[in-house]
Amino acid sequence: MQHIITPDPINFYAEQYTTPEDTVQASLNRETHAHVKGAQMISGHLQGVVLQMLSQMIAPIQALELGTYTGYSAISLARGLKAGGKLHTVDIDPYLQEMRDKYWKEAGVQDRIVQHIGEAATVIPKIKGDFNLVFIDADKKNYGHYFDLLIDRIPGGGFMIADNVLFHGEVILPKDQQSNTAAYIHEFNKKIAADDRVEQVIMPVRDGLMLIRKK
Repeated sequence: MQHIITPDPINFYAEQYTTPEDTVQASLNRETHAHVKGAQMISGHLQGVVLQMLSQMIAPIQALELGTYTGYSAISLARGLKAGGKLHTVDIDPYLQEMRDKYWKEAGVQDRIVQHIGEAATVIPKIKGDFNLVFIDADKKNYGHYFDLLIDRIPGGGFMIADNVLFHGEVILPKDQQSNTAAYIHEFNKKIAADDRVEQVIMPVRDGLMLIRKK
C-alpha cells in the first residue's frame, strides 16, 4: 500500500510535470519494490524531487537523516549539500547496506554520506557539530524525542523536515478511530505547532511532509 494522501490522478499529474526520476533512483525504486519488505516506505519520485530541491535551497554543510531504509532519500538530500558537506544517515538495519552503497556509488554521492547503524537516540549524541538540515523518517513514536534532541543543534534559519505527518489521513479522525501511530504523529504535530522557537508548514505531499524552520 502506498502512503499517498492526494488522489491517484492528482499524484500522477504532479509526477508527470515534475522533473523525471533519474535512472539511478528509478532503478533503486524498482529494486526496493521487487525485493525489500516495506517498500511503501521509500520516498519515491515526487517526494524525492521535493527533498532534493529543499536540500539544494538550504545547501547544508552538515545534514542528518533519521531512517535510511534503502537509501533513496539520502541520494536526494546529498545532492543539495554544500561542497565538502556531509549527510549523516541513521538506521537500525545493517542488512541493506550493500544495496545502499551500490546505488550511492552509482549516483556519485557515496563520498558525501556517512552511514550510522543503531538506535537514533543513541547515535545522535555521538555525531559532532550542528545540522543545517534534518530529515526525520524513523519510528513515529519518537518524533517528538528526536525534535528535542536536535532543536538546540540546529542554528537559527536551519530546517527540519518530518515525514508521514498526515499518516494515511488518520490524523484527522476522532482519537478513538486513530491507530497508535497516527496518535503519536498527531501529538508531534501539536507539539511543533505549540513551540515558539520554530515556524512550520505541513505540505500534503505523499504521506505529508512538515517543513520546520528554526527562528
